[in-house]
Amino acid sequence: MILIVDSGSTKSDWIAVDSHGNQLLEKIRTKGLNPAILSEKKLKKIIKNSAELKEHKKSVTHIFFYGAGCGTEKPVALLKSALQDIFVNAKIEVNEDTMAAVYATINQDDEAAVVCILGTGSNCSYYNGKELEQRVVSLGYSVMDDASGNYFGRQLIRDYYFNHMPEDVKVAFGSKFNMESDYIKYNLYKQANPNAYLANFAEFMFLHKDSQYTINLIKKGIRLFAENMILQYKEELKTVPVHFAGSIAYFSQDEIKEVADEMGFKVGNFERRPIEGLVSFHTKSL
Repeated sequence: MILIVDSGSTKSDWIAVDSHGNQLLEKIRTKGLNPAILSEKKLKKIIKNSAELKEHKKSVTHIFFYGAGCGTEKPVALLKSALQDIFVNAKIEVNEDTMAAVYATINQDDEAAVVCILGTGSNCSYYNGKELEQRVVSLGYSVMDDASGNYFGRQLIRDYYFNHMPEDVKVAFGSKFNMESDYIKYNLYKQANPNAYLANFAEFMFLHKDSQYTINLIKKGIRLFAENMILQYKEELKTVPVHFAGSIAYFSQDEIKEVADEMGFKVGNFERRPIEGLVSFHTKSL
């Protein structure tokens, strides 16, 4: 059994296939497994909480894991250790989530492209057809992650408290979420995964896109992301498209295309859930 995993900070999708690429189980979903913010003990606890993974752990021969927080050596080693402790018979390969986005969005294996992730977090890299090049080292959600779910969640909360929201939007926002200050601070400063907590607010934007406030908020975040991340690749953008993966990107396609027109880069493909593209990629490689 081969496990292919696409993990963000909020959730992880696991698909099991055999050596011929046939899917063996229904897609398994666990909480996100970001080794940059979770301890090895917490990572193992999340995996072990899945009855399906627990049942089949000895049958797994290979794991191809793509995840947020897997861009540097130490978190990768931490995650590998957690996985190996559970899937004792498996060969384990861990890659950063950007590679999942690459495989899911490019049109052919050797296509060069700038590839962006806009999900719970955000990232942007250049794929030259063989290797990934990243010019900005991510410092995580509290400093970077423009146009991500946690970025928009933070902006929505700020606008709510600073009274920058139109009254009708503020009423709708306050009725959907617990906006009591102690509750928010508890989740931000005393609970695990504050980035995922913030990202939960972002869905609100896409349910209220009839408001110019919401559209402006989305465009502002995308412009920041484009200025700070996409435009790092000004030379490459003259000849290659910019592909996008992740739910925030998927639901912001109109705004992304408008910003692309403003800034002069070409938008390529959108993929909401990279896991499907990963299965196709690894099935061809088996």
